[in-house]
Amino acid sequence: MAAPLNSVLERFGRDLVPPIPGRFVVPPALRSIVLAGIAFRTGRSVIGVVPGEREAEDLAEDVALFATDVHHLPAWETLPFEHVSPSISTMADRIVARHALASDGQSIIVASVRAATQRLSPSSVDPVHITAGTDTSFDDLIHHLSDLGYRRTDRVESRGEFAVRGGIVDAFSPQAPQPVRLDFWGDTVEEIRPFAVSTQRSEGSVEEISLFPAGEMLISDEMRVRAAELLAEAPWGSSTWERISEGIRFQGVESWLPWLAPARTIVDETDAIIVVFDPVRAKDRCRDLIGEEADLAVALSGTWGKDGPAPAEHPPLYLPLEIGSDVDVLDAPPAPASPGDDGYEMRGFGATAGDPESVASSITGWAGRGIDVIVAMDGRSAAQRVSGLLAEAGAGLSVVDQLTSIESSVLPIGIHLGFVFPPMRVAVVGEREVAGRRRAHRTTRRGRGERHDEAYRDLNPGDYVVHHHHGVGRFEGLVHRDMAGAARDYLLVEYAAGDRLYVPTDQLAAVRRYTGGETPRLSRMGGTDWSQTRRKVRKEIAVVAEAVVELHRMRAAAPGHAFEPDTPWQGEFEATFPYEETPDQLTAIVDVKQDMERDAPMDRLIFGDVGFGKTEVALRAVFKAVQDGKQAAVLVPTTLLAQQHFATFEERFEAFPIRVETLSRFLTPAQQRKVIAGIHDGSVDIVIGTHRLLSADVEFNDLGLLVVDEEQRFGVTAKDKLKALRASVDVLTLTATPIPRTLEMALTGIREVSHIRTPPEDRHPILTYVGPHDEQAVSAAIRREMLREGQVFYVHNRVQSIDHAVARLRDLVPDARYAIAHGQMSEGQLEQVMYDFWNGDYDVLVATTIIESGLDLPQVNTLIVERADRL
Repeated sequence: MAAPLNSVLERFGRDLVPPIPGRFVVPPALRSIVLAGIAFRTGRSVIGVVPGEREAEDLAEDVALFATDVHHLPAWETLPFEHVSPSISTMADRIVARHALASDGQSIIVASVRAATQRLSPSSVDPVHITAGTDTSFDDLIHHLSDLGYRRTDRVESRGEFAVRGGIVDAFSPQAPQPVRLDFWGDTVEEIRPFAVSTQRSEGSVEEISLFPAGEMLISDEMRVRAAELLAEAPWGSSTWERISEGIRFQGVESWLPWLAPARTIVDETDAIIVVFDPVRAKDRCRDLIGEEADLAVALSGTWGKDGPAPAEHPPLYLPLEIGSDVDVLDAPPAPASPGDDGYEMRGFGATAGDPESVASSITGWAGRGIDVIVAMDGRSAAQRVSGLLAEAGAGLSVVDQLTSIESSVLPIGIHLGFVFPPMRVAVVGEREVAGRRRAHRTTRRGRGERHDEAYRDLNPGDYVVHHHHGVGRFEGLVHRDMAGAARDYLLVEYAAGDRLYVPTDQLAAVRRYTGGETPRLSRMGGTDWSQTRRKVRKEIAVVAEAVVELHRMRAAAPGHAFEPDTPWQGEFEATFPYEETPDQLTAIVDVKQDMERDAPMDRLIFGDVGFGKTEVALRAVFKAVQDGKQAAVLVPTTLLAQQHFATFEERFEAFPIRVETLSRFLTPAQQRKVIAGIHDGSVDIVIGTHRLLSADVEFNDLGLLVVDEEQRFGVTAKDKLKALRASVDVLTLTATPIPRTLEMALTGIREVSHIRTPPEDRHPILTYVGPHDEQAVSAAIRREMLREGQVFYVHNRVQSIDHAVARLRDLVPDARYAIAHGQMSEGQLEQVMYDFWNGDYDVLVATTIIESGLDLPQVNTLIVERADRL
């Protein structure tokens, strides 16, 4: 199927081809169509290089509007000398892009400077193609999958795994949305069926599949030979070289690539046309990468042992980028020239974003000059709404999925950077030009099918579990035993005094993972401690229940508000979410909406780990409330959290006629009075604030929804006021660490609860290192974060010596920006430092344990705890 805007290239692509080799000027908004035009008219593959990773992701999405064979080549998220393997999804995208480039055709690859200068693995990127009804050696396929880096398991549940059962082979290719089941009869593939991971049941059939390698660095014969040579040349790494020479893959093997592979990049691997956008910035970024890697080698060299290589001897991961090899693009202001000269004439759209009359007038004006305007919006609901608004304003444009001919219309596919290009008599404008917002960046969505409950599969020996009758025990593993003449699998649970319990796998419902916040005391089998614990909990629940019953009695008597079903705007708002919702997240969203549409006041708790998507649930509930003419309030325990939530809400609601305000200490008294007046007269739709929202002078015009973030961190007085609010408005509570009383209410059904336990797709695991204080390791950690443009949270144990700690860090890494935070600072000073750190003004925050550790600090990738034994 052709790209949505392929007809633009078919008509005008020849005029877009610049002199090759050469240097010319093109505005950033024309990068996508120029890149597609070069491939279209030359018939060759093209590699487009931009300075940043985010730029590459956005450009790849925009180019895909004009061409079909478009791929983003991501950089590894891991860094030099970091013995951790890149994520399988990153390597899968790189493998698919490299394979497309190696194939005959007109592939367009978009890469950042970091990806384009990264040393390549010489491993094959060719997939295994299998067609139903053809002969494929069963044994050869199993060996081939192992050679391609697939891990053999009993049950396929993750990408890069395969399983064999009789004449059936299950395999999950890294780039595929779901695994496939190959049904063999001898050496003939009779059928190929995709299947769901959760149920392991087949879902239809396909005629053919391609199984790409499950790793970017497969240990080839050449690598094994090179590793054997390194045993003599670099004996300091003998254990690593021995494993590689024996063909053994291990976690972090990719970090040894510079020692085993020649100095080649994606630019060296192909004869494709190389287009470097903004070559000055690209060259600077390349120089920075090489310099930062060298600095990191110096910082880490002391950890390589006395026989380790000198920093300069370590082969680099990042290699120089030859600027000017084919085409350089200078992103300077466009000159008033026409195609074929050294510049491209481009004009502004000339409309007030967000104003339908202004946008319609601009479309009509350009049409009068013979220029067709294509409006590219994110999603069908947004496209239909814009089409309707423009029709009312006098510029009716129909919604089409693909242009068969160039004419003014609305596309349900967005563009990051729109343009008006008079020489081509066409304009393509999107969210930025029409709605006044930046298009939400969307990560590649790999359909993953359903997820199943991982409560038991994720149990590890040593984890604590709770048996319904016997209490708290320690899980010791899954064992196979013969009992009463029958062989079965059992969960082995150990209790106090060495007692053991074997739980048959068909009775797993009696066992639950222990979720308390502290290390529990093991129960004694046959004793009374567990029954006493349960009786104590029942008494405490009775006390809580009495208060809750009184609250519910008040709520039942209070007139509730039944919100209307979702509007088209609700669908458009939800479509701007830049990530893929997890199954638990979707369930929580449905639960909340159903509660809001009932005539009884809602009181629901959403709990889940940090980063699992609780805020998105709240955003959709707030939007639903405002759409129904109600006000919404978001109550948070700290000023910094209020500011963080305000930034998030303001960005998400920017394109809609909704007024969002914050009420906290960061506002002057005059600003606070203005916000309070807006709350009172109803002009403020959403307010985000601290306990200041509960003050007597804050009166809502028509409050319909209250969102409470981390309720357990509010004082008694605030909680009393919250109880009063619960009697009349819908309340949604968010928390990452529910208190025991809340859990009791959830377990007994007293309070409505939604648990988000599914992590986002491809969430990176947390790596923890424990050891003696090592200045070189600390220096390396800080430099590593500076290389990836991240931040460091450094915890020191004493206020009296925290300045000396910062001085030591400055000696180690003098070019980092440091901030200090501790409990003896005034509240205003502390809030300002934390806000500045969150805002990116500092690289390293040195703080004591008094500082709130549950803050949303998105750029913090490393936490260093000094003298954890004294904290």
